[in-house]
Amino acid sequence: MSGAGGPAERSWKRHVVEQLKQRDRVQRQAFEEIIHQYNRLLEKSDLQAVLSERLQTDKFDHQNRHDLSPGVDAGRADALLQEMAQIRIRHQEELTELHKKRGELAQNVIELNNQMQQKDKEIQSNESKMLQYQQRISELEAECRELCSSLQELEQANQTLKDEYDALQITFSALEEKLRRTTEDNQELVSRWMAEKAQEANRLNAENEKDSRRRQAKLQKDLAEAAKEPLPLDPDDDIEVLQEDTAEATGETSPGRAISRTPRRISQPPQAGILDSISNIFGYGEVGLVRRSVNSSPDSTEVETHTGVCAEVRLPSTALHTFDAHDGEVNAVCFSPGSRLLATGGMDRRVKLWEVVSGRCQLKGALTGSNAGITSIEFDSAGSYLLAASTDFASRIWTVDDFRLRHTLTGHSGKVLSARFLLDNARIVSGSYDRTLKLWDLRSKVCMKTVFAGSSCNDIVCTEQCVMSGHFDKKVRFWDIRSECIVQELELQGRVTSLDLNHDRTELLTCSRDDLVKIIDLRSNAVRQSFSAQGFKCGADWTRVTFSPDGCYVAAGSADGTLFVWNVLTGKLDRTLDKNHSSAINAVSWSPSGAYVVSVEKGSKAVLWSDI
Repeated sequence: MSGAGGPAERSWKRHVVEQLKQRDRVQRQAFEEIIHQYNRLLEKSDLQAVLSERLQTDKFDHQNRHDLSPGVDAGRADALLQEMAQIRIRHQEELTELHKKRGELAQNVIELNNQMQQKDKEIQSNESKMLQYQQRISELEAECRELCSSLQELEQANQTLKDEYDALQITFSALEEKLRRTTEDNQELVSRWMAEKAQEANRLNAENEKDSRRRQAKLQKDLAEAAKEPLPLDPDDDIEVLQEDTAEATGETSPGRAISRTPRRISQPPQAGILDSISNIFGYGEVGLVRRSVNSSPDSTEVETHTGVCAEVRLPSTALHTFDAHDGEVNAVCFSPGSRLLATGGMDRRVKLWEVVSGRCQLKGALTGSNAGITSIEFDSAGSYLLAASTDFASRIWTVDDFRLRHTLTGHSGKVLSARFLLDNARIVSGSYDRTLKLWDLRSKVCMKTVFAGSSCNDIVCTEQCVMSGHFDKKVRFWDIRSECIVQELELQGRVTSLDLNHDRTELLTCSRDDLVKIIDLRSNAVRQSFSAQGFKCGADWTRVTFSPDGCYVAAGSADGTLFVWNVLTGKLDRTLDKNHSSAINAVSWSPSGAYVVSVEKGSKAVLWSDI
């Protein structure tokens, strides 16, 4: 540091000396003439003093001579006196003028001294500023060196990341190619397996047909042999014969008893017994049909129970099935109208369909096509179509049967946070982060109306002619679809995260970030009931809550992974389930049949609940 500071110190000192010399040259040139004149005035003043002394001396001498020689010529003396008086007056005037100039020059000298002092102060100030600037320059140079070194490090890190990205891209391409080959091999194996299954089915059908033909031929042979033998019967044994025929139809009659019958009684009732026997063998009888319908589908009883009609709501108490629903956060969940299918949507850009069988969720398929995370899902009233909103500014509709993407509705300038079918299933309403609501016609696939709501829309529910939307500004807005205007606004105490309607669409369920779940009576447009509990906390701006199918219970998930169930009739907390989620619950859905409740979390898990 001392070696670096020595040359810098000498350079600024040298600069100061040169500036001082330059100032001396400039100022001396400006005042050189004044100083010269001032010196001349001083010389003249000295000369005037000498002359005055000399004149005084001459005057004294002359006076002495006059006193000594009073007879000198008086005219000459007067002339000398006059001449001396004139000379004295002239010298006095010159002396006065010189004093005047001397005063002016002294004033100029004072002013110049003041200017010099001011310049000296300016020079000192400039020198201090120069020192500060030198220090600032040194600091900036050090900072510049640090930034250059940081830039080099960042460039090296960027190059390293670029190399890693290239390597990952190559790996990804190789894995993608491997996946493609694996998919092709899988499809080939599936096609081969299906062909083998078809061949096996054809072989089994052929064997069954051969067995059926053998049994039919044997039956026809037995019938022919029985018809050849006489069957004597007593007329009073009609009831007994009928009972025997019935027993024969069930396979409990022995051949000896059949031989003792008469041909007269076999003409009518035995034919029915024979037909019943044939029907029982081939499964066409009434009992056979019932048995086959039950045995052919082990879950038929369960399917009949969960047809979508709410016979009885079951309060969840047990986690029947906990499974990984998505690769990442799960944002939405919804049951189909028949309660047979369950749909989940997550940040992995997929909607997955699960079939609920015997208290477990089995993956049926995945709906692809979204370019970002899923925020909301809903089935239409028939369960044939599925609507999903996404953070890629679009809403999409798939058919449930073939998993095909049918419509992509784009037009929002922000994340679409909610989308719902209207009751006619021909139109949908979507709400977005761009503070607008859009009404879409599925027949023409165009946006019919756009309404500016003034705040980000987090959730939507619909009736026949009214759309209710919950917003970031803590308000619930009621829209008339026909007039595109707000019918009414209701302000809550926190940001609205979820809306849900009860089964008869007379009550609106809301959830907000003030950790309160409220029920709004749509007939009076007032809050009828509020629910809260110790430990319940709304975990996100898109936390979804739900009514039970009969509207008697409310289910909501908390930020700590606990599922809360309140009783609407009593207003009290009924259940608290806190052992199966490890992160905040994002959404809850109650099956229309009332048998199941599903909750999904910010992790990747979903939990199927029931009272079993």
